[in-house]
Amino acid sequence: MELSLLSVTTVQHMLICLSRVAAIITSMPVFGTNMVPGRVKVSLAVMLTLLIFPAVEAQINFVDFSVLSTGLLMANEILLGAMLGFIARLIFTAVEFGGTVVGYQMGFAAANVYDPQNQRQVSLMSQFQNVFAILVFLAIDGHHIFLRTLVASYELLPPGLLDMSGPAVPYIVELMGHMLILAVRFSAPVLAVLLLSGLILGIMSRVFPQMNVFLLSFPINIGLSFIITGLTMTVVVSLLQNEFAILPERFWLLFEGLRG
Repeated sequence: MELSLLSVTTVQHMLICLSRVAAIITSMPVFGTNMVPGRVKVSLAVMLTLLIFPAVEAQINFVDFSVLSTGLLMANEILLGAMLGFIARLIFTAVEFGGTVVGYQMGFAAANVYDPQNQRQVSLMSQFQNVFAILVFLAIDGHHIFLRTLVASYELLPPGLLDMSGPAVPYIVELMGHMLILAVRFSAPVLAVLLLSGLILGIMSRVFPQMNVFLLSFPINIGLSFIITGLTMTVVVSLLQNEFAILPERFWLLFEGLRG
């Protein structure tokens, strides 16, 4: 397509479409992290915009040529894309938080590693479970959920209809509370075994006062934690698959809330 054939309205609509696409790409799990170079994100956003624009152009009914109106609408589109990515990242935050709690309880409080996604130090078990969640996300083609949602979003919530005064914000707060429950579900098996281990070691310290229970607890807790983590891998995979499977429903509820 030659640039001379593109009208001002078409260019304006493409910029609006690019705003939503770029916001989703830069906020979605895995592909929106700091490990992916900025040029790759920009190239992917532009390519997806060119691919889906002919299919969604009919839903973009915006003819105001003022710079301020266009800028405000692009900001709304960026906010929408950021909210979609934030909802998906709550799952990974729950996994990371659960891994942090388990790591502290099993004796890895000082064993931190560098997380290249968030560019900060995290606990060893937190990083392990986060990488495991990423592998599950890619194995079930979780990124395809965002591509389908991206195209469907223009029918569910066309540009210009974003309404933050509806139930969307309370719904996101509710999902944040669900994140804490999910983190407990991820860490519950290991924490239960460690609690039982602490109880038994406490009884042994009373029965055998000469025994150094403190030093003995480190290898026992670490060994038990690794064993339980390995035995409950299938349960964790099932939980992650269920959470990723209901992402489209959560996106749909968000769109309904943003329509007012």
